Amino acid sequence: MVMRRDFYYILFVMVSLVIATISIVDGAVTVQPTGLKRKFYKLNGQCPDVEEYVKHQVREHWIRDRSITAKLLRLSYSDCFVLGCDGSVLLDGPNSEKKARQNVALGGFAVIDTIKSVLEHRCPGKVSCADILQLATRDALRLAGAPSYPLKTGRRDGLVSDKTAVDLPSPSISWEASLAYFRSKGLDVLDMTTLLGAHTMGSTRCSVIADRLYNFNNTRKPDPNMDISLVRDMRKICPARRKRGQADKVIPLNPENTKYRFDNNYYTRVLNKKAILGVDQQLLFGPDTNLISEEFAIGFEDWRKSWALSMNRMGSIGVLTGDQGQIRKHCRFVNN
Repeated sequence: MVMRRDFYYILFVMVSLVIATISIVDGAVTVQPTGLKRKFYKLNGQCPDVEEYVKHQVREHWIRDRSITAKLLRLSYSDCFVLGCDGSVLLDGPNSEKKARQNVALGGFAVIDTIKSVLEHRCPGKVSCADILQLATRDALRLAGAPSYPLKTGRRDGLVSDKTAVDLPSPSISWEASLAYFRSKGLDVLDMTTLLGAHTMGSTRCSVIADRLYNFNNTRKPDPNMDISLVRDMRKICPARRKRGQADKVIPLNPENTKYRFDNNYYTRVLNKKAILGVDQQLLFGPDTNLISEEFAIGFEDWRKSWALSMNRMGSIGVLTGDQGQIRKHCRFVNN
């Protein structure tokens, strides 16, 4: 009972903060308005039905390929956590963010291109690629079982995409390092624990977890915090060394959820030491992250509510509004 009361106190605080972007300066919490608005395009009359257009296109793609939920979610994360939610990850170029080592497996670009093409026909030069990405991600998540949360819009598109700016952390870091990274973006421990739940769907590669399976912290042994049955199962898929020409196999982040459903089984796996990524398993060891994981494992609706809040907070990181940036005509290129 105490655990649930503590959790709802944290959730209440989150509700109070969701209307703004939170940053920490010299230990003090400051509230910074984002400039985003509900129904931005309807209120200004520039593209009143934009959300319906996006929703329709996402559904058409999702029916053919349900993996777009995980792809768009990762694309949003990779966009917002680097230069802010400005669509810079969508830009092409020899040294763009797409070319960064952390982003080599990104997907979902074709979905955004299609939606942008439709909107340029319906509302030319009005809807930003940054907003399209956030709206499409929300709608794909809803189709997978997540809540359809209200989303503020009015973002503008960035002009720069630089692979050297990509500082996305390793999936093997400690919970302390992960929390420090999230806090550097104005997010907190509840946001982090909530958003890492995205790993209930999607995939990674054997090379990413090789250290956990064979040489954890240079011990030549598996990670002691990985269930031994999971170690055995993963070793059958991921060899200690790949033969010449052998592919780096793709493995699901949640072997119990291969249909890209939004479910809270991720947290049960964390508590049972069956998380695939090291950063996920680390949630077991932070006092707050452990508490929140226990709550989300038994309270699916609690996670859904927290998810809506944290996605709004993530989507407000470093946004461009007003006269900043531009509205790209094509998401892969800046305007002439």
